[in-house]
Amino acid sequence: MEGGAKECSNGEIAMADARKEASTDQCSSSSNGGYRLFDRKRSIHQIVGNGKVADIILWKKPWISISSIIIVTAAWFLFEKTGLSFLTICSDVLLILIVVQFIRANAAALLNKQLKPVPELLVSEEMVNSTAATFRARVNSMLMIAHEITLGKDFKLFFQVMGFLWVLSVIGNFCSFFTCAYIGSIMAITLPALYNKYEERVDRYAGIVHQNISKHYKVVDQNVISRLPRSLKKEKAS
Repeated sequence: MEGGAKECSNGEIAMADARKEASTDQCSSSSNGGYRLFDRKRSIHQIVGNGKVADIILWKKPWISISSIIIVTAAWFLFEKTGLSFLTICSDVLLILIVVQFIRANAAALLNKQLKPVPELLVSEEMVNSTAATFRARVNSMLMIAHEITLGKDFKLFFQVMGFLWVLSVIGNFCSFFTCAYIGSIMAITLPALYNKYEERVDRYAGIVHQNISKHYKVVDQNVISRLPRSLKKEKAS
């Protein structure tokens, strides 16, 4: 009887310790995970697609990621430094591929060799539907943003869009379209992987910056709203 009582007491103590550890873990997670960049609720791997593209972007397959950077750099050099147009280069590349494949097929027929079957390149209906649904969602979100801006209800969104367009205008004065596309491609391959590696540090510093910006925005918003006519205040309140 005494042994059973001791075992029960030891079990209760262990359960109490486990509850304390769970509560401390919850408190630490809630305190450390306060702000997440862009207010996201999913992981980086889920945001970028959870597929082969996500593995390339997050450097799960380093050789493919490095090869992608080399290919993008070669394409940028080809388009930007040679002076040839995009249509000319694409036509030349397709022409070379078709001629090589045609000669290869005829040479194999003359030498009585059997070529490997060429896979059929078909676009599935599921791929078309998913692409169309994604494109539709993005267009609708952009139209909703434009609608909110034209109504003049969201000053924060208005300033964000203005800042983004101004940055694009400044970048467009110094870089061509292909250079911007090249920089965007390199950033898409490198930045998500770096953020995934240093996520906690970036979120911590981003939270501090977000708090400071929010404080300044509240001051500006109060000063602007206090000077607006009463009719605009009522419309915004409603």
